[in-house]
Amino acid sequence: MRKKFIAFLISFILTFSVSGLSYVRAQSSQEDIQGNLVIVGGGLGSSNKGVYERFIELAGSKKAKIGIIPAASGKLKSSLDFKQDLINYGVSPESVEILPLSNHDFSDTDENESNWKNQANSLEIAKQIRGLTAIWFVGGDQQRIVDTLRREGKDSIVLKEIWDIYRNGAVIGGTSAGAAIMSNTMITGGDSLGALKGYYEKNQNQGVGKEYEPLSVEKGLGFFQNGIVDQHMDERARYARLAITAIQYENNGNLAYGIDEDTAMVVSNKEKTIEVIGRSGVSVIDVNEAKRNGNLENIKINYLAQGDKIHFDTNSIDFSKNKYETKGYEYYSFKTLPNTGLLTPYGKLKDYLAYSLVDNESSQEVKSYLYGKEGRGYEIVFRKSKDTNGYWNYTDGQKDDYSIQNVTMDIYPKKLVFNEQDSAIDYKKSDFTVSNYTREEPIKGNLVIVGGALGSSNSAVYNKLIELAGGPENAKVGIIPAASTKLTSSNDFTKDLINYGVKKDSIEILPISSHDFKGTPEDEKQWINNMNDDQLVKKISKLNCIWFVGGDQTLITSSLLNENGSNSKVLDAIWKIYENGAVIGGTSAGAAIMSNTMIAGGDSYGALRYGFTKSYNDMEQQEGGPVYLEKGLNFFQDGIVDQHFDKKARLGRLIVTANEKGKKNQLAFGVDEDTAMIVNNKKHQVDVVGRGGLTVIDLSKIKTSKNMPNKYKNVIVSVVSPGDHVNLLTNEVSLSNLKSSTKGFEYYDSKVAPYTGVFSPHGLLKNFLAYNLVDNDQTKEVHSYSFNDAKGFELTFRKTAETNGYWTYKDGQKDDYSVVNVSLDIKPINVVIR
Repeated sequence: MRKKFIAFLISFILTFSVSGLSYVRAQSSQEDIQGNLVIVGGGLGSSNKGVYERFIELAGSKKAKIGIIPAASGKLKSSLDFKQDLINYGVSPESVEILPLSNHDFSDTDENESNWKNQANSLEIAKQIRGLTAIWFVGGDQQRIVDTLRREGKDSIVLKEIWDIYRNGAVIGGTSAGAAIMSNTMITGGDSLGALKGYYEKNQNQGVGKEYEPLSVEKGLGFFQNGIVDQHMDERARYARLAITAIQYENNGNLAYGIDEDTAMVVSNKEKTIEVIGRSGVSVIDVNEAKRNGNLENIKINYLAQGDKIHFDTNSIDFSKNKYETKGYEYYSFKTLPNTGLLTPYGKLKDYLAYSLVDNESSQEVKSYLYGKEGRGYEIVFRKSKDTNGYWNYTDGQKDDYSIQNVTMDIYPKKLVFNEQDSAIDYKKSDFTVSNYTREEPIKGNLVIVGGALGSSNSAVYNKLIELAGGPENAKVGIIPAASTKLTSSNDFTKDLINYGVKKDSIEILPISSHDFKGTPEDEKQWINNMNDDQLVKKISKLNCIWFVGGDQTLITSSLLNENGSNSKVLDAIWKIYENGAVIGGTSAGAAIMSNTMIAGGDSYGALRYGFTKSYNDMEQQEGGPVYLEKGLNFFQDGIVDQHFDKKARLGRLIVTANEKGKKNQLAFGVDEDTAMIVNNKKHQVDVVGRGGLTVIDLSKIKTSKNMPNKYKNVIVSVVSPGDHVNLLTNEVSLSNLKSSTKGFEYYDSKVAPYTGVFSPHGLLKNFLAYNLVDNDQTKEVHSYSFNDAKGFELTFRKTAETNGYWTYKDGQKDDYSVVNVSLDIKPINVVIR
């Protein structure tokens, strides 16, 4: 039933010692290689056109002759799927061969492929390879690839032939395990916590039966001769394991490269460059000036994205010319929290460094932590220096895309001690009141509520919005620009709708705003008078779709609500077409206004520690602090909605708000970026569409304390994916029929360390719960922490009888999970760091 084969064979893991791996240090001499490499960090989507087309181009386009080596995988399916992807991208079926190279049997075939063991020295296969222009290694277990092609330290005939065609111009590519084998130093196991413990503690038995895995390293195939390569970098947070490997085994001035999933580094040996292509990035770690004095200091981190290049002969970087420097032009100015767990905004490393440090004029350094369940671990400090810089632009519409240059990382051993608090002196309850008015007449229209950062390429969301508006021929769309500081967002959304087939003259940007826009000759602040304009009311009555762009949600409500809080004529007109069948949609701020109680500011830590505030000060309040509430527009009458949910880690603030302001037995909803919850008012159903998840909070079983208003027991958390549904009448979640239940068929069987920051694997809520809890037979509960200034919170996620996970593949062989009915307890703690 299940998907891949990963074996954590602790008894075979090499001990972390310099002497045991001294042969790895002696790299091959630099050769005059004419070929190229396409090294993918895993999770390559079948739709990743850029990576597939570059590989095919380097293979000779129409003249391409490609051999796929299946050795790493437990099944032949990976190779068959990759072959079909190549065919779909234009390679003729006759030009793609799956080579019979493996040291083991595949579980999904009738043939016994363990008989292929001697094929690596077959002259016939060597002759086959001689006629190829490309080789591809599929993912799985990298040791299987090496054991197949090299016996007792000796290269096979086939491996020598692969080297020959590579020297003469062929392209070598691979994903996941197929990336790990590329460098001479091949990382075969371990995580960041295990690597640090191995470096600092030198314990030969460390990791056995623990919640971390020790670092293990062997000799790779060495196609990439200019540093160490690691993969699944961001998803599995392998930064520390890569840094430690580089410190231990790379002494010749090279850099270390960590490739994210669905991303490739393309190596040109002729030009001596590495180019980044794909959907995420490559972290580049420089340990050449690292100091080892009981601590690890002065490690340099760069993070490269699509279009960036490295010259590996000089270690210099060319950042994409389409990006703008952030140094001296920082957009953000807010007090950053240390990254301590699942409640920290911008939880993944690239986002954390970008938003919290390099593009934030208020920060000179930020911290994160990594430790086991006993609290023994490490403090990681990221610092700006004079050569630190960031580079920014939009990608795929209006998604932020950052590159990062020269952030300094220091690592210090620490011991963390947690004790439960017995009072909540900082917490203030909310005195915000809003009417619980629900329209009795049926609403015929629908809602498209997007969590922010809607990609222009997200056809599923755009097509659904247009479908609900009557199709491209009949859609009549009014765009409300009020939330933004510029008209750019509205103009870009107009272009996107036209690209998806809506007629240009059927789209209009409505003159609704309470402030002036930058870069326009008109003073749009005067539009405040339009909220009760009869001509605008008449215009809206002819529309069947209203869209609210993102920005500041308080600017939308101030543009549509009268000073006394009542509906303006324009808002009543929008309500009338909505009741009669129009679709109302919005992204980011345009999602926040959808519910009656509108969350306008605050973060999860601020919500849990401080509760609520009456004040609002724009960016700083949007990025952190206690919760600030205002009256929303009430289009969604079945719960409270929050947005940018996983990226800004808003689980805590939604729980706090829903507990105080939600209606009994109503759910609360957190929408991820590039994802929509589609509300069908006739069916009383929510459908999930797009690329992320929808977090569903059920407080029907919650237990709280009067003395400890920020202590919770039995919060029920579900995170569902595209294709799943929520019934708003029964609160039941129904899953896509493409998914299989994990209950009783758990794939993983390992202990799990607490989620503690940017070096903890599976940093998004859904993935943390999926891989570590619901699809893990050995765990009954998992923990995360959030703290600052010695005060914080422990989150305990528990399995119950109702807990389940559901899994399938999406877009090729990417894991796609839904998680249902996990029980969450939150308790305040005091924190001591020694």
